[in-house]
Amino acid sequence: MPNLTPGDGHDLLAALKAGYEARDPNAILELFDEDAEMRIDPFAEPLNGSLEIRRHWNNVCAEQAHVEFEPERTWVSGSAVLSSWHGAYTRRATGERVRARGFMVLELGEDRRIERLRGWPMERVVGMDGSFRPQTTEDADGR
Repeated sequence: MPNLTPGDGHDLLAALKAGYEARDPNAILELFDEDAEMRIDPFAEPLNGSLEIRRHWNNVCAEQAHVEFEPERTWVSGSAVLSSWHGAYTRRATGERVRARGFMVLELGEDRRIERLRGWPMERVVGMDGSFRPQTTEDADGR
């Protein structure tokens, strides 16, 4: 197992931030091991392997706009990166603006890719995003 430095943890979270804010599932998936496990919250079933994790991130990137993600505090212990974070996004279907806060643990393998991610998020709708026009069925049909 790698012995990570605080800089390694910051670099990993910066890459996750860049991929998420760009809504780029490919950039996010590059951070994960092929056989990784991701548990979005303590009550969710784990996502196992790159196909399930890709499906999740494809959905997140398709359903969200105006994404903000900011790690607040980062700790590193052995091969684990721990982070408290906050962020926000707009639901593409409704235009609702959602604020989120949470904590995550990312366990890395020898290749410094995420083998296991566990999250504890809290979200709340805080209003409507006035700069966003939700996509309607008519828009999707091209009418």
